[in-house]
Amino acid sequence: MNSPYRSIYPLTFAHLVTDIYMPVIPAVLPLLIADRGLTFFLAGLMVTAYNLTSSATQPIFGYLSDKYGKQVHISTSLLISAVFIGLIGVVGRYPLLLACAALAAIGHACFHPNALSIVSRIATPENRGKVTSLFVVGGNIGYAIGPLLAGGVVALFGLPGLLFLVTPAAVMALILRNVVPREVSRVAAIDQGMNVPQASLSPLASLFASSTLRAWAVFTVIAFFPPFLISRGFDLFTANLMITLMLFAGVAGQISGGIISDAYGKKEFTIISLLCSVPFLFIFLESTAIVSSIALIIFGFFLWSSFAVTVAMSHEIMPSRVGMASGLMLGVAIGAGGIGVAINGMIADMYSLTTALYTIPILIVGAAVLMMGVRYPWKLVRWRVPV
Repeated sequence: MNSPYRSIYPLTFAHLVTDIYMPVIPAVLPLLIADRGLTFFLAGLMVTAYNLTSSATQPIFGYLSDKYGKQVHISTSLLISAVFIGLIGVVGRYPLLLACAALAAIGHACFHPNALSIVSRIATPENRGKVTSLFVVGGNIGYAIGPLLAGGVVALFGLPGLLFLVTPAAVMALILRNVVPREVSRVAAIDQGMNVPQASLSPLASLFASSTLRAWAVFTVIAFFPPFLISRGFDLFTANLMITLMLFAGVAGQISGGIISDAYGKKEFTIISLLCSVPFLFIFLESTAIVSSIALIIFGFFLWSSFAVTVAMSHEIMPSRVGMASGLMLGVAIGAGGIGVAINGMIADMYSLTTALYTIPILIVGAAVLMMGVRYPWKLVRWRVPV
């Protein structure tokens, strides 16, 4: 019997490669402003165009896949994203730069629902959390190394060096053509004895709302923890290093979360991990030096650990609409959560950065409360209460 983990690894590496391109535009904005003469508004509009296009179109591509079997092969979507990111380094006119950003986002948006449909078919109810987490963490790692690669090639070759970033996508596309069928059939129903509501939007809506609040907390952390650390006396490099360590702790948390949730229940794990993150956030905010650093890493471990688990839950809640569910969870929920960061920015401007950061526990606890209301089976309760 073939192991599902052997099948998931090529998809994990593909996810790593496709998410390399997601943070490239923000990473090269200073050069775009200097070399292309862009204003801060026009430069920021490129980032907005990418994020909004990706977030809004992912559920659309998922719906087309679920309903009509219309899919772009994941190797093609990966190349679309890479090529148009590369072209940003050589085109000069702003409308073309904006178009490249949007078209790169289209490639990114095509990839996730289709790849997760394959992941869902590989997985079983017994290992769905672990299999999904192995796929998702590939994207987390790719997102983390994307700015480093972009910074390296533009430091050596200037903006035209972005064309070199097409290389990993081309290599990965060749591999995917050999390991993933050209036509991926619609995902079979995965309800294998689980008492989960079928084809109902209500539980998915609650899960979506919970995930949006968690994403809001996550993006607020990424945006405002560095200036908070600098205000505590850290230099810029050390502050960003601590954020990187927190993000990698989140990667470890997701893998651990996938394994633990399969054994003890996805809903239970998500609620507990969210609530466990809150005390360590307070310790981080109230302490200094080593204690603060350790608390930050543990906080990252718990906050990120349920990310892939909730994606797996969406697949079990909507087994006949896996592509659309994936698009909502990885596209719209993350995009909507990112928009919320502006509210925390307003709070920081009106009061203080510390006050803005103390709103994060409200978001996390709110996500946990919403998760309690998701119509999804309690695995531990089922074990303990006789039928």
